[in-house]
Formats: sequence, C-alpha cells, structure tokens
Amino acid sequence: MRIGVIGLGDIARKAYLPVLTAQPGIELHLHTRTRGTLDSVGDAHRVPHRHTSLDELLAQDLDAAFVHAPTETHPEIAERLIEAGVAAYVDKPLSYHVEEAERLVGLARRRGVSLMTGFNRRHAPGYAQCLDHPRDLIVLQKNRVGQAEQARTFVYDDFIHVVDTLRFLAPGTVDRVEVTGRSRGGLLEHVVLQLSGEGFTAIGIMNRMSGSTEEVLEVMGADTKRQVLNLADIVDHKGQPTLRRRGDWVPVARQRGIEQITLAFLDAVRSGEVIDAGDALATHELCERIVNEVERQAG
Repeated sequence: MRIGVIGLGDIARKAYLPVLTAQPGIELHLHTRTRGTLDSVGDAHRVPHRHTSLDELLAQDLDAAFVHAPTETHPEIAERLIEAGVAAYVDKPLSYHVEEAERLVGLARRRGVSLMTGFNRRHAPGYAQCLDHPRDLIVLQKNRVGQAEQARTFVYDDFIHVVDTLRFLAPGTVDRVEVTGRSRGGLLEHVVLQLSGEGFTAIGIMNRMSGSTEEVLEVMGADTKRQVLNLADIVDHKGQPTLRRRGDWVPVARQRGIEQITLAFLDAVRSGEVIDAGDALATHELCERIVNEVERQAG
C-alpha cells in the first residue's frame, strides 16, 4: 500500500511515523512544504519518497493518507484527498467549524471514501478496558498549566478529546447537556461539561490554568471505582486500591492508543472497508455547542 503522511510536526514524528515505518508492505510518501524538514524527517525515518507539494503527492496513486498538518488546513487537504478517492485519516478536529466538518463527512459519503478522525483515546488500553467496568458516574479531567486560550481553539484543539471520550464511555443515550466555563480577558480558562442520561452522569473538566499537566479518568458504579492516570497507570478500588502500572517496555504510542487506531485504519484500507465519520461528526457538533455556550456566558 502507498500511504501519504501530510505534515511532519511533533505528532507525526514522535507518534505516527514510528508506527507506520514498522509496518510491512507499506510504501510511505512524506509531504511538507519545507524542504529542510522534509529531508531531515525522511532521513531520520529512512523514507525516500518526499514531496513538497500536495499535487505531487496526489500523483503517487495513494491508497490512504494521514493528515497531521495544522488544523486550519484540514478541510482543504481532506477535501483534496476525498475527491481523489484517497482514504483519509485526519488528526482531530476535522475543522474548527462544524459546518466544514459536516461538508467533509457528506462529501466522503457521496464519494464512498473512508474518512477517520484521530480520536486515539478510544483505542488506549486503559480507557477501552473501562467499557467493562460499571459506569454510573464518569469523571475525566485533562488539565494544563498557563494555557488560557480563545474558546474555539481551546475546545476544538484540546477539549475535544474529553468530549469524545465521554461520548465513547457513556453507557446509554445522553438526554441532557450542561456546560459552564470561566473566561477572562477574552480567553477561556476552564470548562466543565456534564452529560447525563438514564442512570448515569459523565463529567468532563479541562482547566488550562490548573498548575498541573495531568489527565485523570475515573469510572464508578456498583460500589467500585477505576482510575486511569495519564493514560498509563490503572488503579482499581474495591475496599483496598490495586495498582497496575504500564509495562516498562510498552511504547507510548501503544499506551495512548495511537498504534491501535493507526492499525485499525490501515486494516480497513486493506480490506476495502469504508469508514464513516458520522460518529466523529457528533463529537464536533457537541464541541460547537460548547463553544457557543461558553462564549454566551462570557458575554
């Protein structure tokens, strides 16, 4: 298979390329407009096929492509791939605007082309294993230090992971959505999302002025609790806590679900399965709702 990688920033270099270069039967084609970056990354990963233009890349008869370019370029790149019949894996989000995401999903459906969004936490072992745990109450915090930001980029670039993970873990239909946020000087500092339905509540928290960089998931029910700390360590509580640490030799890409979601996408391409982005679109729609609400609250 011929696979394109578009955008060669940290996420591509540190997370995806180590997985892709380890797969047999794949001919990788790298694309970025900066020649120096293209050559240094190509040399580091021993990838000879390098392209400085998207037109040149699309002329290579690709089977699929991974899009790791800046978010504002996602819609244009994804549209070009879909129109060319190339299965597209796009880092979250598809776009900063839900209307563009809707357009891309509709285009992919009409063309019969796979479109997948990189919600890797659905594939992270610590989180996926929580599907087997009682989930009457779900609490997910993803906090950062000194990174208050405009609401739209805050939500779509970062909080979207929390939103999608809550949707993934919710054990039933969400009937109610509540959003609260704190903004100062036009920048969003924290946001709290509450999703609830029959018998469950899911709470997502992001504080970009928290004094700590951390990600903590707690799922509770039937007098038990499971914590997942920074996508690595798992603590089960039923009376006394029991700790399961990530193995010393487990790669970070596997711990964070990046290896698994990459392989799932490649397997679908090989088998001819068309991946529909409808569920990913529902996450984008909820993000738009959150942006509108925190902007309304900020006045």
